[in-house]
Amino acid sequence: MSNNDSVPLHIESLLMHARGDGDATFHDVVAPIHLTTTFRQTVLGGEPHFDYSRAGNPTRELLETHVAALEGGSYGYAFSSGMAAITAVLSLFKPGDEVLVPNNIYGGTYRVLEHYFKNFNIGYRIVDVTDTAAVDAAFGDKTVALLFESPTNPLLTVADIAALSQIAHKHDALSIVDNTFLTPYLQLPLALGADIVIHSATKYLGGHSDVIAGLVVLNNAELAERVFFILKSTGGMLSPFDSYLLLRGIKTLAVRIDRQISNALALAHWLVEQPQVERVYYPALKSHPGYRIQAAQAKGGGGLLSFDLIEGASPQRFFDALQLVVLAESLGAVESLVCHPATMTHASIPAKLRAEMGITSQLIRLSVGIEHIDDLKADLARGFANLPA
Repeated sequence: MSNNDSVPLHIESLLMHARGDGDATFHDVVAPIHLTTTFRQTVLGGEPHFDYSRAGNPTRELLETHVAALEGGSYGYAFSSGMAAITAVLSLFKPGDEVLVPNNIYGGTYRVLEHYFKNFNIGYRIVDVTDTAAVDAAFGDKTVALLFESPTNPLLTVADIAALSQIAHKHDALSIVDNTFLTPYLQLPLALGADIVIHSATKYLGGHSDVIAGLVVLNNAELAERVFFILKSTGGMLSPFDSYLLLRGIKTLAVRIDRQISNALALAHWLVEQPQVERVYYPALKSHPGYRIQAAQAKGGGGLLSFDLIEGASPQRFFDALQLVVLAESLGAVESLVCHPATMTHASIPAKLRAEMGITSQLIRLSVGIEHIDDLKADLARGFANLPA
């Protein structure tokens, strides 16, 4: 945003105009892709701004500063995936430390904690993030952070970010929020008290199912330096071309999410009326337990919802009949995607723990795209019609 730094912009405009967008020499409207791995140096022992693209690249830096500005942060770092970003943040901790995580924890986060970080004696405990008293009581001498999503994946449980961050700080711990589902267009965790924001930018920020990326945004200079050291040392950085794709995707974030929210809310109300549906999970429904908190801390319910089929209804038969909505991993793209968390995104979580979380074989997660709402309803109706009466 080279010529707009002093002009206050609404989020819809800020999404379009990255800081330093374009090129000082040729005045490109679109940021150039710097594919170089290395940079010319002229003075021995000098410290050029860029020397090797693992440590820093102009295209990636533009993305990082842009996303930091969108989140209201001072420092941003782009990783090769959302899990690379989560792994880097968890790498801030040392043997003997413990992290609190929600009882709707994402399967990939559970997997890296259970099967990777345990090898380094970094532990975790699962808590109900909707119960602030229980979260407060869960902190112990070894607890260094509370890592949570709001809404959670896949049950769309809403956590009070401000209250939980305050509790974490009372215990001298970090509040780390995964803001993948809502993005800075709908929710700003740093402004609510969080210390670190994480994104799987593969999802809504990219928005087109064509880039895998992760982001970390924060305000604390000392923490930022440590995150950068981990990024530079372990090499999990985002490539210049993927940085360009992400910058391009972010420009249409507002119009995409507005349409996805419109479709998701309409589908949520429609699904509540379907006899084959036992329960609908969507935080913008007034019947949702977290509706009031969601309305207070976010600008909408987002484009993701989940629902339980009635007992005995076959998810496979439902999926078999779909012609428009795609059965696939991931979410947040312009096309609607449906998945079965128990066998897909959360398969790495043991069945007993999944059941305790409420992730049953009847649960279906729907990432709502930008298609016409009538076509989406018609396709889901085909799925329901394929179920036994």
